[in-house]
Amino acid sequence: MERLMRLLAALGLMITLAGCSSIVDGTTQNILVNTNPAGATCGLYRENLNIGTIAATPGTILVQKSKHDITILCVMNGYQQASHFNKSGVAGATVGNILLGGGIGWAIDSMSGADNKYDTPVNVTMVPVQPGSVAAPAVLPPTLSGAQPPVATVTAAAPTSATP
Repeated sequence: MERLMRLLAALGLMITLAGCSSIVDGTTQNILVNTNPAGATCGLYRENLNIGTIAATPGTILVQKSKHDITILCVMNGYQQASHFNKSGVAGATVGNILLGGGIGWAIDSMSGADNKYDTPVNVTMVPVQPGSVAAPAVLPPTLSGAQPPVATVTAAAPTSATP
């Protein structure tokens, strides 16, 4: 009987701890964006869609956690567009969820995004536009077009004539 009670207590603890990252860290996260110099407008894009904008840096924005990475694009008059790739990583509580919860907690956190995290703070360096060059507009696009790899141009080699 005592053994059964211990087993039930352990099972109850595992169920209680299931979804630990959801409880401890939540499904949202603040990301602080700094630029040098300050005052840039930065858009955050996930899967090429704008998920939020910081009107003037430094600034903090609340984002929903996800397994998808975030691209941060910053614009400022007199400066080139600058970007930062913020990769979605695994939160530290995920290992505890797997060990303590037997995978139940991890499954819950994975579905909600709570087992992911983004780097913060993010520091973006703005580069001044060179005199005489054309500056990109200091306006954020509503969406990002996916980066395409460069197209390789293949040319056939000219036939060589061999003389016997």
